[in-house]
Amino acid sequence: MRMPRSYLFVPGRMPDRFTKAAASGADEIILDLEDAVGPETKDEAREHVVGWFASGGGGVVRINGMESPWFDADLDALADCAASAVMVPKATPDSLSAVAERLPGRDLVALIETAEGLAELRNTVALRGVTRLAFGNLDFGADARIPGSGPILDPARFEIVLASRLGGLAQPIDGVTPELRDHAIIASDVARSRALGFGGKLCIHPDQIAATNAAFTPTQEERDWASRVITTLDEANGSAVQVDGKMVDRPVIERARQILAAVGRDPA
Repeated sequence: MRMPRSYLFVPGRMPDRFTKAAASGADEIILDLEDAVGPETKDEAREHVVGWFASGGGGVVRINGMESPWFDADLDALADCAASAVMVPKATPDSLSAVAERLPGRDLVALIETAEGLAELRNTVALRGVTRLAFGNLDFGADARIPGSGPILDPARFEIVLASRLGGLAQPIDGVTPELRDHAIIASDVARSRALGFGGKLCIHPDQIAATNAAFTPTQEERDWASRVITTLDEANGSAVQVDGKMVDRPVIERARQILAAVGRDPA
């Protein structure tokens, strides 16, 4: 099953936007109980999110952090809620383990937003319930005292990609692009994310979705190349082969299989 490429945030305090977000073209929506909800509307937002799932809606829920006064109430509310996954902000092994204990069997998305979270990645990817890492680039930059949220943070991105691979997790989710409707900047950011090894991106506006989905979907040229590699390999019966004038070795074969798997085709 192809992993989601685009994750669209929708404030938990705005139930009128839930259906629109679900129909936006995003592969997954994130019902946000944290940053997009002020202290005075936390309880109300939680009720709206629970009601959404009770009516058959789907999505990921970003809860409030373990250090917040709303953490326990969020977990209590989600105990009987059919959220597809829980996004844990400022994730560390301690906070993720606490959520896994309270919500056993739930998929957890670890949002890496602090220097501590980055330093603990090798432990995080081995935790029960953690299925994917995401990069909270804006919060991470603030916590690490690094101005900017783009290429300057690529070393942290590399660490997240590497840890995901070592932990056997799906390709991670890159952070947000603050520019809401500048398609050139969004396209550039997503292309760089894919080149770094990410498999998805957090979106904060519906206008960012199409570019995100397109960038994380192999092009027709890539699909055709991958099909030629696998077909030629099958026909060669173990002999050394070339495709497009280049030798086909194990890394090339693996890349071809990844491309076909990304579009839901059996690469075997």
